[in-house]
Amino acid sequence: MSKNKKPKTKVNPSSAKRPKIASSPNSFYNMNPSWRISRLEMLGFYGWHKLDTKTLLHVKDKLASFETMTWAEILVSSKKFNHSVNVNDLCSIAQARLSEIGQDDIDELVSLRLSGKERVWGILDLGVLTLLWWDPEHEVCPSILKNT
Repeated sequence: MSKNKKPKTKVNPSSAKRPKIASSPNSFYNMNPSWRISRLEMLGFYGWHKLDTKTLLHVKDKLASFETMTWAEILVSSKKFNHSVNVNDLCSIAQARLSEIGQDDIDELVSLRLSGKERVWGILDLGVLTLLWWDPEHEVCPSILKNT
């Protein structure tokens, strides 16, 4: 009777195997942005129904100008204006709405500043921003001004 208690394997896995896609999750920072509009909120507090033709053209032009930049230029170089925001820092209406639309499992949203108070909000995934909300009054995540 053999006293060798070493387990036997039927197949020895190759240590030479590599993932088919070997890219960093942050590699999209070097890409130009893309937009997904299937989840646009058309009604409600932050609905796109509030845009008149002139404002819609303004939003289109601003998003088109972002397309000439990389995500690094948008979210790193211009992080004062465009940035990720933790969902816990959003107003209660926005947090409740995320839950209602089945997006309460995400950690953060991206805010893109179009002008003064105007913001567009969405979910960023691998370089594609799924647009959600139009926030003309900066209400989704109001800024707390220093020294006030």
